[in-house]
Amino acid sequence: MLKAIIVGASGYTGAELAHFLTRHPEIELAGLYVSQGSLDKGKKLSALYGNLLGVVDLPLQPLGNEDIADACAGIDIVILATAHEVSHNLAPLFLAQNTVVFDLSGAFRVQSAGFYEQFYGFTHQYPELLDKAVYGLAEWNFEAVKNTDLIAVPGCYTTASLTALKPLAQAGLIKESTKPTINATSGVSGAGRKANVASSFCEVSLQPYGVFTHRHKPEIDQHLGMPVVFTPHLGSFKRGILASINVQLKESVTAEQVKQAYQDAYADKSIVRLMADGSYPALKNVVGTPYCDLGWAVDGQDMVVFSAIDNLLKGASSQAMQCINLRFGFAVTTSLL
Repeated sequence: MLKAIIVGASGYTGAELAHFLTRHPEIELAGLYVSQGSLDKGKKLSALYGNLLGVVDLPLQPLGNEDIADACAGIDIVILATAHEVSHNLAPLFLAQNTVVFDLSGAFRVQSAGFYEQFYGFTHQYPELLDKAVYGLAEWNFEAVKNTDLIAVPGCYTTASLTALKPLAQAGLIKESTKPTINATSGVSGAGRKANVASSFCEVSLQPYGVFTHRHKPEIDQHLGMPVVFTPHLGSFKRGILASINVQLKESVTAEQVKQAYQDAYADKSIVRLMADGSYPALKNVVGTPYCDLGWAVDGQDMVVFSAIDNLLKGASSQAMQCINLRFGFAVTTSLL
């Protein structure tokens, strides 16, 4: 049986991952860690998340760099549910302990060191790891995930957007010199568990943010292979993302070609569900599940595609679990369904 630890386990995605790992028949959850300065150190995870009482009662242990070798003794899998700069610093240390690292931050998602100075505010020190890291968009990069020890799990907005757009781009259906326009709304859990007035539930109203500056925009550009216009919105609900994406199709493209592109991409991918003609995704159908639901409509050259996910699951922890399953040869839905 493989053994796994989670670093940054007190956050929403860390807790979801702990639950998935506890259910996994081939993996033992061997440790939960937080920073040495965390107010949660020493507490049981189930004391923070009551739904895990009697399910995940492991304590949250403080972790410093000097503790990493001991924490990795006998460990196969390390999951970093930590801030971008923290993952940037920790990943090389865990890789040096011969573990496979799954990073939920943005620290290794884009293979351009200058990107991190511009969009994340720190200078990337490990270009060799940027070259090594595999982008963990599970339905698209499954072969590469099997052959690396550093998997960069995509962001939530990028997962919703790329899952919707990549079949069209791969099939060459999008009109040249046009930019797909993505308007996506996320629940407040996307801001994390830390206290912040801007994401306080009583303060939140449906509103755009990060207009032309959001770091997921260049992430989408790189992994789609073409530029997009991306506008995120904050919604007054806990979790989930709904993306509405406008696409200009080539003149000769038919609605049947669009449908075929999605079927070709996802017919054997059980986590992506294609809606019947005339049906569209709704958050109530994906929240609390690992699914991505896709629906679309075509009117001549105009197309709208809708994508819905749970931002904490398919947008983070359940996608990480998919990648873990792929990397170690388990059925991709193990512990998820």
